[in-house]
Amino acid sequence: MPGPYVIRGSVALPEGELAWRFSRSSGPGGQHVNTSDSRVELLFDLGATKALPEVWKERALERLASRLVDGVVTVRASEHRSQFRNREMALVRLASLLAEATAPPPKPRRPTKIPRGINERRLREKKARAETKRGRTGRDW
Repeated sequence: MPGPYVIRGSVALPEGELAWRFSRSSGPGGQHVNTSDSRVELLFDLGATKALPEVWKERALERLASRLVDGVVTVRASEHRSQFRNREMALVRLASLLAEATAPPPKPRRPTKIPRGINERRLREKKARAETKRGRTGRDW
């Protein structure tokens, strides 16, 4: 695998904490499919990792709670025919999943008041539109 997969900033996925499992991919194929283990499962123990800062780790554990099994997050890849490309795909997916899960929460929206001029203009246009429609009644026809 080329290079460390950076989650965000200087934090990267440590190669020693990644566990790989390989199996046969499902779906159609020829003789090659019956003999090669091209499907990849990448397991990362989020609960026991030392690579992430404590704040990021808590955030990720909270946000990925539905995907975790005993603190371990699993990512699968089986799109490609080669195991190598599936391994790369699984690493990219895990890195992006962790980057999204460890991102800081968005700033809260500050409610703003609608300016009086905008509100008055909206009401003027509404009255003009109502007058136009009122003028279309069938009295003159």
